[in-house]
Amino acid sequence: MKYVITLNDKKYEVEVERGQATAVYAGPAEPMTASAPAAPAPAAAAPEAGEAVVSTPAGAGEPVKAPMPGTILGVRVAVGQKVKEGDTMFILEAMKMENEILAPVAGTITSISVSKGSSVQSDQIVATIL
Repeated sequence: MKYVITLNDKKYEVEVERGQATAVYAGPAEPMTASAPAAPAPAAAAPEAGEAVVSTPAGAGEPVKAPMPGTILGVRVAVGQKVKEGDTMFILEAMKMENEILAPVAGTITSISVSKGSSVQSDQIVATIL
């Protein structure tokens, strides 16, 4: 049986026979069609009385990267929100599985570069934490 698969925007023709398989590069994949714009991420909660508001430059800090190519199904954080190490920041669909992208460090979100429905590649920066 022959199959055409797309991996990292490259098409491969895969032929599978009983007990063996071969793959042949079939050229670049067709460009993806743009989807409707996604709803913006929820606004961060206002600081409580007595809590100091510190201004941080947008995008400063530790980058949070996508571990694999896929589609962002959910954004669970907002710019200015405080997170703890291990908090779920995004839900990433890859190979029909939902994966959580977790905060690598504790801190404050300084930027978010994706939204619900965005396609991401491996090691693409999706947010930063300071």
